[in-house]
Amino acid sequence: MLKINFKKFFLYSAIVIFIFILDRISKIYILNFVEINNEVDIYIFSFLKLYLIWNKGVAFGLFSFEQNSVYNIITILIIIINLVILIMIIKSNDIKAYFLTCILGGSSGNLFDRIYYSAVPDFIDFHINDFHWFIFNVADVFISVGVICLIIAEFIFNKTSKK
Repeated sequence: MLKINFKKFFLYSAIVIFIFILDRISKIYILNFVEINNEVDIYIFSFLKLYLIWNKGVAFGLFSFEQNSVYNIITILIIIINLVILIMIIKSNDIKAYFLTCILGGSSGNLFDRIYYSAVPDFIDFHINDFHWFIFNVADVFISVGVICLIIAEFIFNKTSKK
């Protein structure tokens, strides 16, 4: 039987909700800016600007398809992955749960957009001279940081467990 620690459950839930709300606020701000100004092309720094695109694929626009059936299958897969991540969070007893909550919070934000808008608004354009990284959003930042931290934690925990 699965024993749930309600203190951790509320903490993890608060983290996921905070990330979701932060992502929503950033996207609503950009979408409202576009509605008022008809476009978004704001230079923040020489290497960073805000430029809105609509992503119908998964992370960083990969696997973008015009067919609704493929889009729907990918959306269902994302829902299943989110459920698996939720189970992993519940079963986790270490720091990895915090990294998983970052991934779940970001993924939930993007999933909301996939369902509500049928695409995810991406608007952070990081570039060095003419080299542009993929355009991304706040949810993508949390997903990426969570995945990177999970990889690092896996190396650290596996090294200590082998000794």
